[in-house]
Amino acid sequence: MMCSANASGGGESSILRGESRLYESMSRYTTWRVGGLVQRLYIPADMEDFVTFLSLLPENEPLWVLGLGSNLLVRDGGLPGTAILLYRGLDKLQLDSTEGGHGTIYAEAGVADAKVARFAARNDLTGIEFFANIPGTVGGALAMNAGCFGVETWQVVNQVMTVDRIGKLHQRSPADYDISYRHATLKPEKASRRDEWFVAAWFKLQQGAGDDARRKMKDMLTQRAASQPLNQPNAGSVFRNPPGDYAARLIEASGLKGATIGGAMVSPRHANFIVNTGAATAADIEQLIEKVRETVAQRCGVVLHCEVKIIGERV
Repeated sequence: MMCSANASGGGESSILRGESRLYESMSRYTTWRVGGLVQRLYIPADMEDFVTFLSLLPENEPLWVLGLGSNLLVRDGGLPGTAILLYRGLDKLQLDSTEGGHGTIYAEAGVADAKVARFAARNDLTGIEFFANIPGTVGGALAMNAGCFGVETWQVVNQVMTVDRIGKLHQRSPADYDISYRHATLKPEKASRRDEWFVAAWFKLQQGAGDDARRKMKDMLTQRAASQPLNQPNAGSVFRNPPGDYAARLIEASGLKGATIGGAMVSPRHANFIVNTGAATAADIEQLIEKVRETVAQRCGVVLHCEVKIIGERV
């Protein structure tokens, strides 16, 4: 069911310009293509509309802020409250000279990471080529300090902008965060009592040759296509690499490549990927995640930590 927020009547709707959809299947908005219904899905028109929507939302209403739905498992029982989809509305991407001079790119949270990498190359800026290989948005990359090929998101971040639950914007620096492998959280002394979500970032890059950047991205993408199951629904790497080792190696050493539960399968191509073979449920995937974790712990003595965020209600 879909309606325009400004056409449904009421004081709130007369202010908003985005789209409100009721009882939407989250399988349409996750890269695993699974998930139950969300009570309300809101797609803001732009940053201003997003901020306004938050300011009008009851503080006790469950709230989920999403990008492209990668690195995310929504359970089959769905989501209470409201999910906000950023990738359409928060899509500004431009060169910026206000945050550190020439070589800075401003990107809002809904911009696809690969788009940022291509934009940088077109403008002869380097250092963010690895973004071409991350199947998510800027907001997600900031939240989990996404990385590959030896580079992580926060290594190229100059400043970020966040918004809190009541719609107040905050500009923050990397020094405000505890940042580590697949982790970025506000330091306790900087945190307020309200949750915050990333809405934009300024990336400080180096001058370079765009052609070289494009060749580097092409090489990375070729490696990715050769080693990852890009032809099947997946959410990227399921587990974080433990110190000094690789989750994929441990999973393969435990004899789990090709293991299945229902329609979910540990990819024969890359053991740290779980794919939807066509008819998987979120429960199938979650059960397979637990089976992998338990088996690796038993056979290798290593407890793997999930990189994927699991949300929602079980059936």
